[in-house]
Amino acid sequence: MFLDVLRRRNPRLIEATIALHQAGKIPANTYVIDLDSVEANARTVATEANRLGLKAFAMTKQMGRNADFCGAIIRGGIGASVNVDMECARATRRAGMAIGHLGHLVQIPRAEADAAASFAPAYWTVFNDEKASEAARATAPLGRVQSMLARIQTPGDTFYRGHEGGFDAAEVTAVADRIDAMEGGRFAGITTFPALLFEQASRKVVPTGNLATLHAAAEALARAGRSDIEINAPGTNSSTVLKAVADAGATQIEPGHGLTGTTPLHAVEDLPELPAVVYVSEISHYHGSDAFCFGGGLYIDPVFPDYEVKAIVSREPTAAESALRTVEIPPPAAIDYYGMIDASSGRRPAVGDSVVFGFRPQAFVTRAYTCGVSDVASGSPKAGTIHDAFGRPADWPL
Repeated sequence: MFLDVLRRRNPRLIEATIALHQAGKIPANTYVIDLDSVEANARTVATEANRLGLKAFAMTKQMGRNADFCGAIIRGGIGASVNVDMECARATRRAGMAIGHLGHLVQIPRAEADAAASFAPAYWTVFNDEKASEAARATAPLGRVQSMLARIQTPGDTFYRGHEGGFDAAEVTAVADRIDAMEGGRFAGITTFPALLFEQASRKVVPTGNLATLHAAAEALARAGRSDIEINAPGTNSSTVLKAVADAGATQIEPGHGLTGTTPLHAVEDLPELPAVVYVSEISHYHGSDAFCFGGGLYIDPVFPDYEVKAIVSREPTAAESALRTVEIPPPAAIDYYGMIDASSGRRPAVGDSVVFGFRPQAFVTRAYTCGVSDVASGSPKAGTIHDAFGRPADWPL
């Protein structure tokens, strides 16, 4: 989906990836991140967020919590992370980011509450009284009070299947009172997900009913004397949509794909953020007229309808149309050991050729490596440390 955009807007990243892969600096099955573009993208988002008075927390799971990626985000002006789980928090903390937000989308397991509290997150989202009590109990012995965000919902709100949960929005004032009554806890505000979604029909980012739920809950809290609250409104956050969430009353945003120029809107419009990630593999063997390339990170985000997957296949650095090949990748229910490249016509690719895709990634749910690359635009790119999908330096090549 993003390969056409990459070829047009950041072809040097494709070329740099092939050069570094062929030089043995980057393994097959790696998401390659243009660190300079990420830094510029983060600065674009941070500048607009600051202009609108929004707090920005970076979501790093899409890039496998890569430490060099986190560093580029920090240099771009976003110093705190939102963490989808505790592994996310551990990785971003190791990388030098402050822990801005924990517990959303994934609640903190009971046995990890003490560890979560020790990270001193700025905000901790809870879905029910039990989770709020766990957070407060873990925090109180540390001599601090934990600011909590209540995840709220009302009938008709939009959720991805498996993401559901939260307090009844109609009871938000009582929820706030109960959290405030907990030793070690403080009600700080409300959150939902997703507040914005990409709409295929209009090819626009539009607010969901969840954003209206946040607005109505904020009004109820204000009537109860709670006007100074945080309103966390994540979902498809990039610089061009921030005014819409600010106008709706939001105080916090959480860019993820916006930092790599891979939100759905980036696929159909040229936004300020540059596309900044590719996936590289290499040809392993042939079966009939198909050239097989290594998998492990062949991830198609279900936000898009089915489309023809293509890749650049070459041993020499290029982003040319002549190097494009059609690729079949295994369905989501299968293990992506290999992708199958149609080699029935044109130049026959050779074993060892680089294969470069333009995915919208979620590296943390794959078996892929990640690697940050600097100085892409200069034509003399440098590969950083190879990380695994959990943000840890990988034992590669040894």
